[in-house]
Amino acid sequence: MTRRISWARRALLASLVVPALSFAQAWPAKPVRLVSPFAAGGGTDAFARPLAAQLSQQLGQQFIIDNRAGAGGTIGADHVAKSPADGYTFLVGAVHHTIAVSVYSKLPYDLEKDLVPVTMVASVPSVVVVHPKVPTNSIRELVAYAKANPGKLNFASAGNGTSHHLAGELFKVLTGTQINHVPYKGAGPAMQDLLGGQVDLMFDGMGTSAPQIRSQKLRPLAVTTAARSPAFADIPTMAEAGIPNYEVTTWYAIWAPAGTPPDIVNKLQQEVAKAMQAPMIKEVWTQQGAAPGGNTPAEFGRFIKSEIVKWGEVAKAAGARID
Repeated sequence: MTRRISWARRALLASLVVPALSFAQAWPAKPVRLVSPFAAGGGTDAFARPLAAQLSQQLGQQFIIDNRAGAGGTIGADHVAKSPADGYTFLVGAVHHTIAVSVYSKLPYDLEKDLVPVTMVASVPSVVVVHPKVPTNSIRELVAYAKANPGKLNFASAGNGTSHHLAGELFKVLTGTQINHVPYKGAGPAMQDLLGGQVDLMFDGMGTSAPQIRSQKLRPLAVTTAARSPAFADIPTMAEAGIPNYEVTTWYAIWAPAGTPPDIVNKLQQEVAKAMQAPMIKEVWTQQGAAPGGNTPAEFGRFIKSEIVKWGEVAKAAGARID
């Protein structure tokens, strides 16, 4: 009798486990939507689109980019947070979401409760770039010009509460300058106006600015990381340029709606890590001066917590708050 009960229990467990494994193995059975919470043409797109193409090739289903811009990326994030947790909708977001936690007085979603981390996609330096009309060739010259012309310079951002915005506010605090913030619905539209001379400068992720720097359409003054970018070794760091204790890194990553089956979350993470080894992805990431992602959901989750703390301190120092 005991032996019969033991076999019955094993059969019951098997009946529960097999469908779960089959479900994960069958995914994806239809196209997967990757929601980008910014307008096309920005830093998120620069990494999301080639990654989507690579994942489509690896998994045999189309990974489609769905741009839903506005409110510093929070509209797209909220859309994903409220989407079905069936493994067919993900957020391809950025550092901005960890900033929004401290900057926005009210968010329609909870980053740590309504979304679950999947993996990092890329990490890139930010860079201070100016339009050629701005008569400065270094950070020291930019600070001197801004102080001599308070309120004359305008800096663009991908939206209120983004890293572009906070990087500019931190610059103002550390240099005692007065420059005006002009928010857009993504780095793409902001870059277009910067190239057109409608705004003067940008604290941008290298993913958007790299092509413009190489074509000499914009003048780079400094990268905002502790070390120089291997892809642009001639651009000094902010510390080297005269502003110590200024460090901003832009990163891009994937989240899923809370409740998404862990097997699917883990499988997507593994496929992203595999994609990082593809020649096409390596080439694009290298051109953008980016470090590849692919870390585990647990590792990415711990990183998110540390970024929320870090940017909370920056927002407090800059007095950045959005009602």
